[in-house]
Amino acid sequence: MSPALVPVAVLAAAAVLLLVPGRSSAPENSIGPAAGEPPVAAVERSLLLRLRPPLVVVASLGGWALTGGTWGLAAAVVSGTTVWVVLGRAEDPAAVRRREQLLEDLPVGVDLLAACLHAGGSAEGSLLVVGDALGGPVGEELARIHHRLDMGVDPVQVWRGVAEHPQLGPLGRAVGRAHESGASVSRAVEQLAAELRERAAAEVETRARAIEVRTAAPLGLCLLPAFVVLGVVPLVAGVFGSMRLFG
Repeated sequence: MSPALVPVAVLAAAAVLLLVPGRSSAPENSIGPAAGEPPVAAVERSLLLRLRPPLVVVASLGGWALTGGTWGLAAAVVSGTTVWVVLGRAEDPAAVRRREQLLEDLPVGVDLLAACLHAGGSAEGSLLVVGDALGGPVGEELARIHHRLDMGVDPVQVWRGVAEHPQLGPLGRAVGRAHESGASVSRAVEQLAAELRERAAAEVETRARAIEVRTAAPLGLCLLPAFVVLGVVPLVAGVFGSMRLFG
């Protein structure tokens, strides 16, 4: 292939990639087949998929420009393929934020759910009340659970689906075991709330200890020059001074 035709070939390949529809999939942290991707996550993921072909073109042209000739064509193919694969596997920021917020708000949501059940509320009504009060990803997931229960789906089947959720799995397993064994759902949720509070406190303590360890090394590096200047240097100077005095 002529070197002049390389940019044309790369642009043609990018145009073909633009015409190929992107693979759409439901987010891994949604409950039920009817749970769609959040609007923000969908927009950011769509933007990432739209930017992938132009970035592939830039990487391919950059690889060809740096090398040139026959090796430039190989570099363009390798660079474009690498960028395409890496961007295709990249996780959208909205999904990361959603997962982190689910983990952060889950103890509060379970605690509120336990309080509603302890006050005598039904499981379906408590899910709706807590979901409206809490909002955010946890509120959305609780509203989805309430919707499925309100539609008449078997509660055991619903909570088994929740048990497979990456973040809400503990709630699904606790309530599912209570339904299957006939135990009190309120008691199971209260025990789970206490367990999640203890786990959250342990995680905070672990993070605090990790921060102490991480800050120890920079602090030592900052104090080491002062120790050398104020402690070691005068001692060495005094030793050499005494040697000259008695030499």
